[in-house]
Amino acid sequence: MELLLPHPSNSTPLTVLGFLERAATVYGDSPSLLHTTTVHTWSETHSRCLRVASTLSSSSLGINRGQVVSVIGPNVPSVYELQFAVPMSGAVLNNINPRLDAHALSVILHHSESKLVFVDHHSSSLVLEAVSLLPKNKRPRLVILNDGYDMPSSSSVDVDYLDTYEGLMGRGDPRFKWVRPQSEWVPMVLNYTSGTTSSPKGVVHSHRSVFMSTINSMLDWSLPNRPVYLWTLPMFHANGWSYTWATAAVGAKNICLTRVDAPTIFNLIDKHQVTHMCAAPMVLNMLTNYSSQKPLKSPVKVMTAGAPPPATVISKAEALGFDVGHGYGMTETGGLVVSCAWKPEWDRLEPYERAKLKSRQGIRTVVFAEADVRDPLTGKSVKHDGVTVGEIVFRGGSVMLGYYKDPEGTAANMREDGWFYTGDIGVMHPDGYLEVKDRSKDVVICGGENISSTEVEAVLYTNPAIKEAALVAKPDKMWGETPCAFVSLKYHDGSVTEREIREFCKTKLPKYMVPRNVVFLEELPKTSTGKIQKFLLRQMAKSLP
Repeated sequence: MELLLPHPSNSTPLTVLGFLERAATVYGDSPSLLHTTTVHTWSETHSRCLRVASTLSSSSLGINRGQVVSVIGPNVPSVYELQFAVPMSGAVLNNINPRLDAHALSVILHHSESKLVFVDHHSSSLVLEAVSLLPKNKRPRLVILNDGYDMPSSSSVDVDYLDTYEGLMGRGDPRFKWVRPQSEWVPMVLNYTSGTTSSPKGVVHSHRSVFMSTINSMLDWSLPNRPVYLWTLPMFHANGWSYTWATAAVGAKNICLTRVDAPTIFNLIDKHQVTHMCAAPMVLNMLTNYSSQKPLKSPVKVMTAGAPPPATVISKAEALGFDVGHGYGMTETGGLVVSCAWKPEWDRLEPYERAKLKSRQGIRTVVFAEADVRDPLTGKSVKHDGVTVGEIVFRGGSVMLGYYKDPEGTAANMREDGWFYTGDIGVMHPDGYLEVKDRSKDVVICGGENISSTEVEAVLYTNPAIKEAALVAKPDKMWGETPCAFVSLKYHDGSVTEREIREFCKTKLPKYMVPRNVVFLEELPKTSTGKIQKFLLRQMAKSLP
């Protein structure tokens, strides 16, 4: 057959931004965003995003194509709108975790060379402190997401306040022709890794990778038309695993949530008949430990990811009426690229056995190319025996373009053999489903024996007194490292001792895996996305006698 070349009619660059235009036509009068007393329709959301994009691209602001615009705020309608509005102007969207301290925030603003920052009024003082740490000629201008509040009073920091979000929007054109990317490989978002390490990296995603990730998320979860989606997952965390754009594609009713606590979540589920939500295992654990919990009136589909969820937590959540799906991905893949695709024959198993299967990360999602577990030295696939460990590697369209201003870091992970090396340690089961065993830095090596922290944590979570658990390495002169457990308890009455926890572990684990130390904390330190900050626990373990 003769070779036919691409034509403009069949090679339009892939982008998710067109989802919003379609939503305005198909779902125009349907609710798009709900938050306290705010209710918008998809027609209104489309118009509002065009107006913001129009103002951003105007000559008065001077934001050029490819320049970075940052967003610092919780799950509110304006933050959702900016997921579309910023890239619709031709700028690169940079979501930043509002719970970072001023120093970490200033590092990101400096590294990203952000020209403009949309900041929630609650975070304005934090951002002012961060901006004060930057050279005066490198300070971005600020727009306040005021949600009905007044502009902040003048401060001693030399900063250029442009306007409030609504004020800026009011100057925009609702008929603005949004900026389509000239190539699908053009950068669209810059996301910084979530902060479980002390040196976050800037992850660059193209319009193409965002599109692939979003379609992947929709298809793998079988996201239906007009779901009711509760935003328990921060939008700043990998753009809400791409569901910021996916919910527009299906005309979802987005319920915005700024405070993640069990009473609020249960109340909103009941009030709005929520059908879907994403949540880190920490959030599921919080819901299952809520003292006033009641079985749900109707099932709610929950996608959990971010850390290997203990089977006990999944089992308890499903007993309440949550239909838990489990996926695996990272900032570098823009969303979930592996999921525990369910098989009907597993329905006949006992609840805990089902939960054990569901706690595995699973198999590559249908839009993603390849996922494997390989020996990091030889590059060869490990045995599919559920025992032999290796590094999890990826290859597919939603993998990042690379780390921003970090060619060495990019080359270290995106290697010449054509794979992206995740740094996660896992096994491949005989049925082709992979399971994460640990982050490579979280494996405890005691006297030459490798101890999987997630395996020990899974046992700790089966103890009825334990609410949260994490295992890290404690330096030891004789053994090199020993396993040290940090736990928080459901009841702080002093009835549980370190010895009792260790004796409990001895009945379920080989002796070398039993924690040598058990440290009780009221609550384990976490990122705002629910990941336990093990680097802080490792620092605490170093100071133990």
